[in-house]
Amino acid sequence: MKNRFLHAPVVLVTALALGGCGALPGVGGDSTTTVTVWLMKDSASDEFVERFTDAYEKEHPSVKLDVRIQEWTGVGQKVTAALKAGEAPDVIEVGNTQVAQYAASGGLLDLTLESLRDWGSKDWLPGLAEPGRVDGVQYGIPWYAANRVVIYHKDLFEAAGITKAPKTRAEWLSDTEKLNTGATQGIYLAGQDWYTLAGFIWDEGGELAQESAGEWTGTLATPAALRGMDFYRRLQALGAGPKNADEATPPQAEVFAKGKVAQIIAVPGTAKAIQKANPALADKLGYFPIPGKTAAKPGAVFTGGSDLIVPKRSAHHNEAVQVVKALAGEKWQQDLAATMSYVPNKPSLAAAVENQAGTAAMAQGAAQGRATPNSPQWAAVEADNPIKPYMTAVLTGADPRTAARSASSRISSLLFP
Repeated sequence: MKNRFLHAPVVLVTALALGGCGALPGVGGDSTTTVTVWLMKDSASDEFVERFTDAYEKEHPSVKLDVRIQEWTGVGQKVTAALKAGEAPDVIEVGNTQVAQYAASGGLLDLTLESLRDWGSKDWLPGLAEPGRVDGVQYGIPWYAANRVVIYHKDLFEAAGITKAPKTRAEWLSDTEKLNTGATQGIYLAGQDWYTLAGFIWDEGGELAQESAGEWTGTLATPAALRGMDFYRRLQALGAGPKNADEATPPQAEVFAKGKVAQIIAVPGTAKAIQKANPALADKLGYFPIPGKTAAKPGAVFTGGSDLIVPKRSAHHNEAVQVVKALAGEKWQQDLAATMSYVPNKPSLAAAVENQAGTAAMAQGAAQGRATPNSPQWAAVEADNPIKPYMTAVLTGADPRTAARSASSRISSLLFP
């Protein structure tokens, strides 16, 4: 996931890689084994990294952790080169949607057995676990997740007589229509927020692309995907968001901070930017999961976040696996989630963030999380991104089916290896 939190850009999101080890002693009696771990910048605080390193080395005295922070810019090429190198790092944090492209190199260690036998993989968040699994093999081990929620202006909801958060799409549309009056926008939703659109498509049972017999095809023109786009169109119309730009142009936090927008769809961390732009809103922000088609569960969301991988060329497989086990285990998952306001890799651990309103709402939605199509070529789709102009075309009056067929054709060509 690049920094997709949710532009998953991502915000949102970020990714990390820590490492430690400790199963086997180094050669020569009292010597230690140095395990090299690559983390992404800002994925974990310096304090968390230090806390984990100190604790891990005390518990595994034959291991020394060498944690190296990596920049997002250019990291793809760096990881790809490392997987082919004679001396690869032992643990690498990668974006959850990047695992397939690294697995295609043949350079990742198969962690399926450990995942099933020891780590409770059946309980992992699907938005992290599924993209880490390629052709039935678990290469990526879920580390943390982040996803979009609805951030709302409490005073505007109260003025409209709305006393509780909507639980269904129908309630959400109705409430948003009430809010969309006078100078107030019911919702600020940019026309090209394609990660949000993906959730609506998944809720309808559709996909962005599907694989059959080894070939990927864009599927925006299916009835289910078109229903998702139609809901997006109806919701987007209840505000003044631009139809030809994404949520970063202009930054939606700055628009919300002016005080005349009732809702935006963003990762909870966006609240910091809102409060920085308008400190008076600090106590006026609320959060709820994106509503689903029924009240039984929240809507589907794109999950950004990080998985941990072990290169085949690592010189310390056993130690690396033990480090991954610790980072993905209950103790450090809860610590990381509480420290960084992330969603832990299992819903059962969400209590760690229950006192953080935004993160708690995010954790509820994460249970319905999904990731982009698990093709090694998906990065090419995002680079060209025919989904964005497709959305603009529909929002400005083009025939949805015709526009979807054109965009799907482009997706198919980009996914052809």
